[in-house]
Amino acid sequence: MRLLRRTRSVLLGPAVLAAAALSATPALAAGPEGPRGHDVSAHQEKVNFADARAKGARFTYVKATESTTYRSPVFRKQYDDAAKAGLLRGAYHFALPDRSSGADQAAYFVRNGGDWRPDGRTLPPALDLEANPYNTQHKCYGISKQRMRAWISDFSDETLRLTGRRPMIYTSAHWWNTCTGRSTAFADTHPLWLANWADSPGQLPAGWAYWTLWQYAVKGPLPGDQNVFNGSQGDLERFTDG
Repeated sequence: MRLLRRTRSVLLGPAVLAAAALSATPALAAGPEGPRGHDVSAHQEKVNFADARAKGARFTYVKATESTTYRSPVFRKQYDDAAKAGLLRGAYHFALPDRSSGADQAAYFVRNGGDWRPDGRTLPPALDLEANPYNTQHKCYGISKQRMRAWISDFSDETLRLTGRRPMIYTSAHWWNTCTGRSTAFADTHPLWLANWADSPGQLPAGWAYWTLWQYAVKGPLPGDQNVFNGSQGDLERFTDG
């Protein structure tokens, strides 16, 4: 996710979330099969969510926070407008693990939009883990693999404590395998939001056998990044239940 754009203890099983085939859908241009969605942030300040739904969107993620110093000025409007348009919606946090602890960033996130509620319309909170946008020489934020794993664990534990759900993890196979040392410790309890802008999902981060969301393009018919859910519309709705 671009910088200023952007729990569940039991995941939906592999049989439900079998890898999606690539095909065309009548509502949107050719792309992965499954309920489509998008993620947005302050980069897309004015989003017509009703139009996005008419084009086939069924869910959206909205950037809420970054580190403990940034709150999206348009988060609340985007989040509320998505709900009014009939979209399932969730919030995501852009992690800066070198700035403050995982627990502190999780608490900041939850206070500023990252809470989850069992209303059947709210997707789990999401943790955005990707290359350091502020220092390209330190894509892993200058911290060790062990410290990175501990940071993610702290963020997850605090999110679970505050919301009742563990976060979905947004990441790419390359970043995850490089910066966590191919950790397999999170796959069983954290849904995967795969970042891979390609025609197929490709390699998954270590530990995960399947993806739950796949961000497959940075632009398309929907505002912001293009995403697909790995399952049916009914599965997507059950995914909100925790």
